[in-house]
Amino acid sequence: MFFAMIESARSAFASILAHGLRSFLTTLGIVIGVASVIAVVSVTQGMSAFISDTFSSLGTNSLTIQSYTPFEDQMKGIRARLTPADLELIESRATGIASITPILAANRSSQIKYGSQTSFSQIMGTTYAFQDVAQTFTQRGRFLAATDNQTRRRIAVIGDKVRENLSLPEDPINEYVEIAGEWFKVVGLLEERGEIMGMNRDDMVLVPYATMVSLQGNQARIDIQIQLSLSESANVDEVSQQLTTLLRNAHGLSSEEDDDFRIQTAEQLMEEFDQIIGMVTMVIGGVVGISLLVGGIGIMNIMLVSVTERTREIGICKAVGAKRHHILMQFLIEAILLSLLGGVIGLALGFGMGTLISNTIPGFPPASIPLWSVGLALGFSGFVGVLFGILPAAKAANLDPIDALRYE
Repeated sequence: MFFAMIESARSAFASILAHGLRSFLTTLGIVIGVASVIAVVSVTQGMSAFISDTFSSLGTNSLTIQSYTPFEDQMKGIRARLTPADLELIESRATGIASITPILAANRSSQIKYGSQTSFSQIMGTTYAFQDVAQTFTQRGRFLAATDNQTRRRIAVIGDKVRENLSLPEDPINEYVEIAGEWFKVVGLLEERGEIMGMNRDDMVLVPYATMVSLQGNQARIDIQIQLSLSESANVDEVSQQLTTLLRNAHGLSSEEDDDFRIQTAEQLMEEFDQIIGMVTMVIGGVVGISLLVGGIGIMNIMLVSVTERTREIGICKAVGAKRHHILMQFLIEAILLSLLGGVIGLALGFGMGTLISNTIPGFPPASIPLWSVGLALGFSGFVGVLFGILPAAKAANLDPIDALRYE
């Protein structure tokens, strides 16, 4: 039996090489399908790994609280908010918190000027605790201090992308930039953190929280975001439940009403990204799977043609003693080899396409192919070969040797 398999494989290789162009065109559908799947998986897996590393750097003990308004309520003009009173409530009542800071984004303009240069950046008001909560530190100068917030100083800590966009010196400390029509002294330059999902995390300007409040004027209610880190002994779920209870009571929500805020951990954010990436991979994989189906049909058609072309050969083989399973094995192995050949070529092309896409987009993480995707691609290719090679192989095996020998 082993000798028969070796001989069938040799015969299949000979047949494929004898009709090289036809064999390549036959496997083209498999090549396109596998290449598409591998390209998508390599890009999404590289992105997923990068996102996991990014969020893991934030630590598992950090929480972000922000207001949440359903789309239906937004259309009615209803707007949920987190206020300084919520921050004070959490600071005074919540337990297990190591550091906590408010974040207030600029609502008028994100424009920052230096000389004749103008840039649009993410401008946020926060406190000295931000560096501990967000794990963001300075490479030059200093960070925001508690006294800066108390005295509403016009100072700023900027990211390296802001420095670059405004053509500031390598050491921008003590330079002055204009924000919302007022001059701010640069006291610190943040460490570089790179890009994530197309968003440059170095394009950021931090000013004291109280200063940002004064820049926004006398608003009845401002909407802030709250970030906090937990103490080592604190449990994330317990603290989240405690914060939920405090905020629901403070906002006067009944048991039937949904939360008008969202509490998220770094792990939850990472899981959400993973779910999105997984759904995208599945949808695109299902679409390009049609190519594999088309490729399988192409293999079946060519194998049926091959059976017709080699009818006399089959008759001679049976006349000299070949059994039905020998003929079945020969044509089935040929179909499987065609599929696997297309799978291997598609695998190489897919990785090349994924690498090209990753290198073309600035700041995009490198492509990565997990072993399960390689096994899945080759395994599915072999399955297609078996599925669509059965019918031609059975037709060849069932030929009557007398009729086959007389076939012209």
